[in-house]
Amino acid sequence: MSNNGTFGNLQSYRNYTQPTVKRLFGDISSKKNNKSKHGENIKQLLLSLAFNGFLTTWEIAKLNYSDTSSIRTREKQIRRLLIGRKDRGKKSPGVLDVGLIVSKKTKVHQNISNSYGLSLHGILYCLDVLDFSKKDVDQMAHCYSKSLPMVFGRWDYLKSILGDDVYRIKILASGLLLDNIHITGISQIPIFELVTYLNVKYRDNYESITETALSDQISYWFYTALLIPSTLNKQKDNPELGKWKKIFENDRKLKKWYFDFIKDAYEFYSDRFNVIKTLEP
Repeated sequence: MSNNGTFGNLQSYRNYTQPTVKRLFGDISSKKNNKSKHGENIKQLLLSLAFNGFLTTWEIAKLNYSDTSSIRTREKQIRRLLIGRKDRGKKSPGVLDVGLIVSKKTKVHQNISNSYGLSLHGILYCLDVLDFSKKDVDQMAHCYSKSLPMVFGRWDYLKSILGDDVYRIKILASGLLLDNIHITGISQIPIFELVTYLNVKYRDNYESITETALSDQISYWFYTALLIPSTLNKQKDNPELGKWKKIFENDRKLKKWYFDFIKDAYEFYSDRFNVIKTLEP
């Protein structure tokens, strides 16, 4: 993973980023009490960026300290966390190397500096691992509304219709439904078909995907997963479906964006069905 705005797709996040971060930094979950000091420092860095958005290393250090000497010491530590360090000729990767954080150029007091924020992989990782409260998720959504415009950019609007169902995004961040065959049991709605097509649509982007395309993939995934009833009792009545439809009734841009995806899925399956028919003797 690089820090130039490219990432791998959702499968890459689940199969590469998640296990790599755990291998390098340990389990930094908020529920884990025996984190290493390095793991705790990584966690605090992620929390700082999750709740404040893009910051320079100096600004990150100032969140916890007020005197210049302490800020400088903390800033050096943050730089090591970001870019890794060399010990006896061996380099240890930093969070930039594994793709949890990205950098961008920012103008600060007439000077150009690097600022750092969560990548889309980093956003998913924080949602999955750091046991955020609803208030925490709200704060991160506010800070990263431009990173996920179709979800975080409409967060208050979605909450006004869906209520607490918006926080399903925490469950999705673990990789739920990406290839779960059990969702075929939800026969009333085409969850399996849409999730399968979502994987097909981005299958060539395992190693590299633009930030915009990854944002779209995550967002399609989010809205598709909302179709699943909160209790999978296989009843025909799904009151949540009415809320789901209301989202698109009140937002024409969102409706066009998502239903273009639905149209693409329909055309994909129509083409595949025609291919299957060619097997007839």
